[in-house]
Amino acid sequence: MTQATKDQFRQHLSTPVVHLKGVGPRLAEKLAKLDIHTVEDLLYTLPNRYEDRREFRKIAHLRDGIHEVFCGEILACGESTTSRRRRRLFEVVVSDGTGQIALKWFHYRKDWMTKRFTVGRRAVFTGEVKRYGALREIHHPDVEFLAPDQSLADYQSSDPLAFGRILPVYPLTEGLSQYAARKIWKQAVDQFAQFVPSHLPGHLVKKRGLLPLAEALQEVHWPSNTASMEQLEKKQMPGLRSLVYDEFFFLELGLALKRRGIVLEPGIKFDVTHKYTRPLAASLPFRMTNAQRRVLGEIKQDLMSAHPMNRLIQGDVGCGKTIVALMTALVAIENETQVAVVAPTEILAEQHYLQFHRWLEQLGLRAALLRGKMPAAEKRQILEDLGAGDVNLVVGTHAVLQEGVAFKMLGLGIIDEQHRFGVRQRAVLREKGTNPHILVMTATPIPRTLSLTLYGDLALSVIDEMPPGRMPVDTRIASDAQRGKVYSRIRQEIEKGHQVYVVYPLVEESEKSDLLAATEGAEQLKNEIFPESVVGLLHGRMKPAEKEAVMTRFKNRKIDILVSTTVIEVGIDVPNATVMLVEHAERFGLAQLHQLRGRVGRGRAESLCILLKSYICSEDGEKRLEVMRSTNDGFRIAEADLEIRGPGEFLGTRQSGLPDFRIANILRDGRTLEEARQDAFDYADSDEFKDSEVIREVLKERWGNRLELASIG
Repeated sequence: MTQATKDQFRQHLSTPVVHLKGVGPRLAEKLAKLDIHTVEDLLYTLPNRYEDRREFRKIAHLRDGIHEVFCGEILACGESTTSRRRRRLFEVVVSDGTGQIALKWFHYRKDWMTKRFTVGRRAVFTGEVKRYGALREIHHPDVEFLAPDQSLADYQSSDPLAFGRILPVYPLTEGLSQYAARKIWKQAVDQFAQFVPSHLPGHLVKKRGLLPLAEALQEVHWPSNTASMEQLEKKQMPGLRSLVYDEFFFLELGLALKRRGIVLEPGIKFDVTHKYTRPLAASLPFRMTNAQRRVLGEIKQDLMSAHPMNRLIQGDVGCGKTIVALMTALVAIENETQVAVVAPTEILAEQHYLQFHRWLEQLGLRAALLRGKMPAAEKRQILEDLGAGDVNLVVGTHAVLQEGVAFKMLGLGIIDEQHRFGVRQRAVLREKGTNPHILVMTATPIPRTLSLTLYGDLALSVIDEMPPGRMPVDTRIASDAQRGKVYSRIRQEIEKGHQVYVVYPLVEESEKSDLLAATEGAEQLKNEIFPESVVGLLHGRMKPAEKEAVMTRFKNRKIDILVSTTVIEVGIDVPNATVMLVEHAERFGLAQLHQLRGRVGRGRAESLCILLKSYICSEDGEKRLEVMRSTNDGFRIAEADLEIRGPGEFLGTRQSGLPDFRIANILRDGRTLEEARQDAFDYADSDEFKDSEVIREVLKERWGNRLELASIG
């Protein structure tokens, strides 16, 4: 394809929607609400689902849970109320001689509905069939009325776009009807799909059985009459797969180049002398698991190579990532370099500091905590000592990444909870030294497909084994009305000599109301409910030394019940604690709940996690609690979290580094992602890629800025 043809194609695809026939400024404004501004936006905004209008189904043969199209006559209509909540609704009963079905509207204008729906009137109805016992009904169906003497055959032939075929159902906004949407999209596909170029290497198109993009777009917008509805409903048609593969391939090609760039950079080659790691291993009160040792071995191989390590450690709560990170840090310190540990919140940074400094000081080494808010003199001293090389390991939040934080010799960066950090933060940390090694840890198990997308440029290590003696935790959901029984169970555990966590939600670290709830909760437990027990309080506003003192007292069994805001998510290991009570559990995310539950079940005794929900609990809140009750598997929980919230929410911030896919869905299209990744990584090393200017140009256009691919060559 010549440059002139490419420019011409681009021009066609960037045509504003207002230039389409029948789309005036008002309709263009409505499409803009769907983030559709150009013809290309229309082409890549796919139908939500499809309706099979090849034939009308008899009411007797309507299928439960399926969007069906049928014709019927109105037998009865009018307002009624639901039996349970006394909610008003408008109900229409329809028959076609083979059976009856009820149509219900919960949001309606009575005068308008009464005028439209009259007994004896015939119409074509479309909607999802729901079954309640022996009764079937459809809520808020689409309705198209027939003229009084019009036959169904005449009605069908009057609009060939609407009948006798499979129809796309597009996303709508207020003032845009499905009928108008279909006309707009049909026009765009018929006139402009031909200008969407396919750039994938020919041998991969053949290997994976892919369609040219123009043909793929035609198929997903207007499937042929021979298409399988089952394939369409499951999003498994070849056209969609071709579009998804195309999107994934160029992302993975970018990640492959990024990985290759890192591999080619010179790094600090470490020797493993065991100067500090051996004494630490000897002083640990437990033996490391095979999985921990395997991952540590993979890390050491990286550290001993001449190129910078770029590795992700993934593992479930309590699998022992922190010790692996500490061992890695000691290898860097043995090689007379410094270590930076970066966490996303002050709370996590403090937790890591409390753990790391304890072990380092035993070995005669020094750790420092760098916080956003700290006395200027204290901060200045830490920065001076870092620059002089007197601090072996520094822990902090984004504060560590700021200008003015300089190291004498940074050899290793450890980033915790990476999914809250973007690719950029990793790059900033790398610039603090001479290509230091980077180790990323995530305590949130991330489904494999998501980690391939988020961390495509990182080597992956999974700690897939729990330390011996970890007991599965029994999880129960309780309502506020069952509080008495909950306290009774807690009393039994305390009488056995065990300890209890009570956790209150902390929405913002600065929110006074949440701190107040925890403080009042602790007072009530101490004075009214468990006066015979010792109750402690832990919250985010305490100084690190105060927190450490409370945690030490709890660990040494001087406190029976530890009331806390979520500062105890990570880093506390108290084998004698057997109950985790989470107040307002519906206000926590799944990953947080799983982290909290991981604080118990660390000893030999059976442990219990009680999720206490409020009277008002959303549907998503109920779903989350039910997932927690049904499984202890962190990966299953992460997948459920992803399903409930979607990738953007799951990852927390826009800084996540997750690309904005137009068509691909990392949950649904995992298999295609794996194929595209394998092909892209192979292709990145091929001579064909080195000679392909077109592929490099497409890659730069699509992902250059997002992946910071400065030079694609």
